[in-house]
Amino acid sequence: MPAPVSTMPEDAPATASPGEVLLNVENLKVHFPVMSGVLRPRRIATIQAVDGVSFDLRRGETLSIVGESGCGKSTTALAVLRLQALTSGRIVFDGEDIAGHGGRRLRTVRRRMQMVFQDPYGSLNPRMTLHEIIGEPLLVHGFARDRAQYNARIAELIDLVGLLPDMATRYPHEFSGGQRQRIGIARALALEPDLLICDEPVSALDVSIQSQILNLFLDLQERLGLTYLFISHNLSVVRHISDRVAVMYLGRIVEFAPADELFANPKHPYTQALMAAAPVADPGVEAARPSAVMIGEVPSPRNPPSGCRFHPRCPHAFAPCSTIDPAFDLVGPTSRVACHLYTTPTPSHDLVEAVKNA
Repeated sequence: MPAPVSTMPEDAPATASPGEVLLNVENLKVHFPVMSGVLRPRRIATIQAVDGVSFDLRRGETLSIVGESGCGKSTTALAVLRLQALTSGRIVFDGEDIAGHGGRRLRTVRRRMQMVFQDPYGSLNPRMTLHEIIGEPLLVHGFARDRAQYNARIAELIDLVGLLPDMATRYPHEFSGGQRQRIGIARALALEPDLLICDEPVSALDVSIQSQILNLFLDLQERLGLTYLFISHNLSVVRHISDRVAVMYLGRIVEFAPADELFANPKHPYTQALMAAAPVADPGVEAARPSAVMIGEVPSPRNPPSGCRFHPRCPHAFAPCSTIDPAFDLVGPTSRVACHLYTTPTPSHDLVEAVKNA
């Protein structure tokens, strides 16, 4: 087997002081051409899946990107991993701009950035055993000196994610959904990554199993010093696991804030509407909650609205919203919001106060 690489201790701390930026994404754009014609195809439109997204991710924290289906959050995750070609922008990982990397340089970086997928069964090779699935990245990247080290690392990973040693010879169809996701997590951890990108990792699971997997993520983060970029549309999941949250709408981030602050005082009308639409288990609380409505359907990213992209659905829209892009400015000590209600002189102070208290 290839040359050895040391195995991370079971309770390894984060490799840098808290607050150090591990990932910085600047003005990321991912556009897809819409072509017409067979013999002489030509571009007739452009789908702006991601259009100017910027954020930073600190070591040891969990940043969640939340939004409706089709808002561009999964495309953003794939672009960060360079599994999706960029139209423009910078992706700086641990001080290195990887947007232009390819070949061996990109492969080296990807060892430190791994992904946990939404569909645990679809992400596993049905013809490979648990032992082979977890061991494959070790062989591909040369993470074992010999067979004994290879087997020891696989056994360590199986135990780390809460599976039993005698499961190593089973195939994916012999596991439950939650167990399959544990296998996916073990495989992602095989190369001792710094960053895990988790794309809706619990959305395909039962609610009771979701909580087990989320607690596993939190336990692994504490033990291994992991950093998570977490993609979800489930606000309850996001609230449970996140340190900071970016709310995305139609290819852009409209609000970015610490999780506690965002859920206690959502500022953007879209964020308020998302939270108002999320069900609450207590009927009394549900009946007493104020409603924040969205008008109509999500516009097409092929032809996004001018100005604020949310303005056709926003009950608080006023004149500047339809023509001027709102600045993504600091509102309060730690929140950033792209909304004219906070960054543009409005016709009514009472309107702003009403939105803040919605």
